[in-house]
Amino acid sequence: MTNQTTRMKHLVSILNEAAKAYYQENREIMSNFEYDKLYDELVELEKETGITLSGSPTVRVGFELLTELPKERHESPMLSLDKTKDRDALAAWLGDKDGLLSWKLDGLTIVLTYRDGKLYKAVTRGNGEIGEVITNNAKVFSNIPLAISYTGELILRGEAVIGYDEFERINAGIEDVEAKYKNPRNLCSGTVRQLNNQITAERKVSFFAFSLVKADGVDFGNSREQQILWLKSQGFETVEYSRVNSGNIHRAIKQFADKIAANNFPSDGLVLLFDDIEYGRSLGRTAKFPRDSIAFKWADELATTHLRYIEWSPSRTGLINPVAVFEPVELEGTTVSRASVHNVSILESLELGEGDEISVYKANMIIPQIAENLTRSGCVPIPKVCPVCGGATEVRQMIDVRSLYCTNPDCQAKQIKRFALFVSRDALNIDGMSEATLEKFISEGFIKEFSDLFHLERYEEQIVTLEGFGQKSYDNLVAAAKIASHTTLPRLIYGLGIPGIGTANAKVIAKAFDHDIERIRHASSEELSQIPGIGEVLAEGFVTFFGSEKNQQTLDSLLADLTFEAVETNAGEQTLDGKTFVITGAVYHFENRNELKEKIESLGGKVSGSVSAKTSFLINNDTASTSGKNKKAKELGIPVISEEEFLQMVGSI
Repeated sequence: MTNQTTRMKHLVSILNEAAKAYYQENREIMSNFEYDKLYDELVELEKETGITLSGSPTVRVGFELLTELPKERHESPMLSLDKTKDRDALAAWLGDKDGLLSWKLDGLTIVLTYRDGKLYKAVTRGNGEIGEVITNNAKVFSNIPLAISYTGELILRGEAVIGYDEFERINAGIEDVEAKYKNPRNLCSGTVRQLNNQITAERKVSFFAFSLVKADGVDFGNSREQQILWLKSQGFETVEYSRVNSGNIHRAIKQFADKIAANNFPSDGLVLLFDDIEYGRSLGRTAKFPRDSIAFKWADELATTHLRYIEWSPSRTGLINPVAVFEPVELEGTTVSRASVHNVSILESLELGEGDEISVYKANMIIPQIAENLTRSGCVPIPKVCPVCGGATEVRQMIDVRSLYCTNPDCQAKQIKRFALFVSRDALNIDGMSEATLEKFISEGFIKEFSDLFHLERYEEQIVTLEGFGQKSYDNLVAAAKIASHTTLPRLIYGLGIPGIGTANAKVIAKAFDHDIERIRHASSEELSQIPGIGEVLAEGFVTFFGSEKNQQTLDSLLADLTFEAVETNAGEQTLDGKTFVITGAVYHFENRNELKEKIESLGGKVSGSVSAKTSFLINNDTASTSGKNKKAKELGIPVISEEEFLQMVGSI
């Protein structure tokens, strides 16, 4: 094997690993800058050698899916786009033709199908060949029309995105640094692929159409622009575009670039396609790229500066994040002096040392990142003690990423962040209990456990004499704590700080266990995994949390101080009260099994994931099936009924 092919094999391996982490696991193990640099190197090596290795990212589109959502093959493959960072090359590619230049939005590509004027199906891009069916979620996007005037079969493609404002709103409610979403694309990906569309509905997902695939019987005059205008007339929001030619394309690119700073939706470049539909089709495609369109990625504006030091920032979970602080430089019109290094693995790969000459850029012209370390003097020392409490630290490896943690369970940083989450607006909502106040009370020893927040009268004399406090401040805090002590179970579950459990998941869990805290605190991983939106990882984390005797004691102490609001029940007739159902197999009368589950619960019934002696009915349209669930139901004498029999039971047929 030559040096070139050895290098190619190495590049294929690390690029695929990076893409897998980014697209399937929502993790970043290298910067966009580094990925593009290595990808371009691989392309050049393939040109030089005439060799393309098996699995090369230059010919393979995406990865296999790792999700329980239904999967479906696309009628026509969804290919990636060839790309360039050269503006002159973009003009040359267009030649004497007219084109449409638009944003390359950074979200999740979705294919929508309409039949008889109604939304029939929504499928993600997936690996380009097979996508995931997310119709139920698409119906709650903020701007997708559920009915249109065109009654033929319409197929179109577009990008589902979450804006920076919504991204920041959601992240602001997440105290745990580790749990925060890295960027709007990751947030959108997780939101669009939720198993519970209530979570999707609580987040503002927008859809921007960018391509019409099929609309029989409509004359578009051989123009892509006319297709976009027609989609607008049907009620779709479309991606912003400019009509261009080789003479004005440079000006159009600049106009897009000038909008980036104020643009609410994330983008990672532009897309240029021929307006002439038939000409574009006549060009065909390569194994990976269509020839009628091309992506333009911003040439990163690099600035050279010097690293001053690495700041280590602890979080509530003990994770200590490295942040590079460097001499201020101008990038994309703003002054920057800090950039996240993400974790110890990336810190070590950059071989950072104080005083090193580094090049920095803004990923997608927005987020400061380190591109390269030009001097590589050696790694910054990894702190052996926590910068907040002085406790011992340790480096832990999770899959392929090394991160630094504080091992002291009583670390002040952990305590402050932990209490800050508990008193936050979406949790117990103790008005006036700021992080600064918590820091004072913790350092003075007034609060050691959550329940201490409801017994501040023990320290009235000390509190009223603290700097910045007085009798009125004390009285207000006590009154706020008393108001907060009458709360809801989802608020409490969220406030406990269970890893990965946000406000939406807390509500779903509470509802699934009929707001019974005893059932919740002793729930098994299997039970939790059956709840839509709660996967195995969250379920195991939940069980581990309540497996701690200390956490159980904390909950007991709180329950002695809290009262809960009465849970509103469905006002309709609860005809299925006391009955438990298990659903298996395909459904036809409902959009999916989750919709059938909601129907059962709306009538007072319960849905379980496994057949047991407590099961009342097994719903399976293949009643004669010899599946494991059918066999067990028959062994236990449990009726196996079809959807139609169920609907007859509840009077819906």
